Amino acid sequence: MSLGSSPWDTACVQLADAARHLGLDEGMHDLLRMPRRSVTVSVPLRRDDGQLLVLTGYRVQHNLARGPAKGGIRFHPSTDLDEVKALAMWMTWKCALMGIPYGGAKGGIAVEPKMLSDQERERMTRRYAAELVPLIGPEKDIPAPDVGTDEQTMAWIMDTYSAHTGHTSHGVVTGKPLSVGGSAGRAGATSRGVQLAMFAALRERGLDPADVSVAIQGFGKVGALAAQYLHDAGCRVVAVSDVKGGVYNPRGLNPTALIRHLARGADTVVGFPGTDTLSNSELLELDVDVLVPAALEGVITAENAGRVRARMIVEGANGPVAAEADPILAEKGVVVVPDILANGGGVAVSYFEWVQDLQAYFWTEDQVNERLAELMERAYAQVSRLAAERGLTLRAAAHVIGVGRVAEAHRTRGLYP
Repeated sequence: MSLGSSPWDTACVQLADAARHLGLDEGMHDLLRMPRRSVTVSVPLRRDDGQLLVLTGYRVQHNLARGPAKGGIRFHPSTDLDEVKALAMWMTWKCALMGIPYGGAKGGIAVEPKMLSDQERERMTRRYAAELVPLIGPEKDIPAPDVGTDEQTMAWIMDTYSAHTGHTSHGVVTGKPLSVGGSAGRAGATSRGVQLAMFAALRERGLDPADVSVAIQGFGKVGALAAQYLHDAGCRVVAVSDVKGGVYNPRGLNPTALIRHLARGADTVVGFPGTDTLSNSELLELDVDVLVPAALEGVITAENAGRVRARMIVEGANGPVAAEADPILAEKGVVVVPDILANGGGVAVSYFEWVQDLQAYFWTEDQVNERLAELMERAYAQVSRLAAERGLTLRAAAHVIGVGRVAEAHRTRGLYP
């Protein structure tokens, strides 16, 4: 298979590599590559001014061998079917690697949500959810927030699904507000997982977090809290960025002040007092100990991988390193803690939320964080051990474990008919 730079190309290259290490036959490889279901829906939206806008939505259920489908919903202009297919595949391996009884799914609408009013976003979300009612459900497919969506989006989807089914169904989505069945600790779970995976990798290499410099691309839901958690734990966060650019201070930034700055109405971190401005591409090439790409996929490519100076990359986003960049980074000795491991905290606590909803019995935030740490540290240890035993990168080892577990589930269940 030739290397490509699209998310789907990258996901397929990673699967092919895992299939080779596992010795899977062509039929099993094809079964694991092809999505179980790919749905494209029309989402008509009546704008506040009365105009009709017709949007395109997607939902892909990649694999259901280990349990119901699980995956986020994103609202972003670049969303298309190939991107959603790749994200759904990564979710399959992530859930298997984390030891969670889910398959992978993903969904979204090709739209810029910032261009819509709150009322328009609600109407759009509810119409999209209504189109998905036959596909989703607590035992079928459980959506969650992603890029451009949040707790409120999930509440609208839960309410729409509940209206269609005739009863309140808390478990149809995760990442909900606490008032409608959400879980304590869910909001920062992905960011906390990034911290846990990063610290496990640092410990393994004898590095103290207090001696580590960090640059974070993406100061959204994942990146902002990751910056906060890492700063609070003693790391020196020297640069962060958003879609409009980034800020840099070699002595370290104060994430709390940056978050407060945005909460007061600023639309970017650029221009924050006491910082130098830099571009997103410049941030990726800073001389730091750890780089955390926490924005979108495919930001590190064959073109810029040779200029990456970080000693470690911890993937807060899904697929930020394109397939053709991995060999370049490996040759340079850059340690990459892969997305299906590093950002597994979000789906782990989504699983906890789903379990709590089904039981109608809720845990404390300390209980959630303790269980999250157990899952993340166990997954990292398994990946690290296999990588050492077989001379693999952490990414290859993570995919061998995840893909292998899904393949085993298929072999155990058999083929119908």
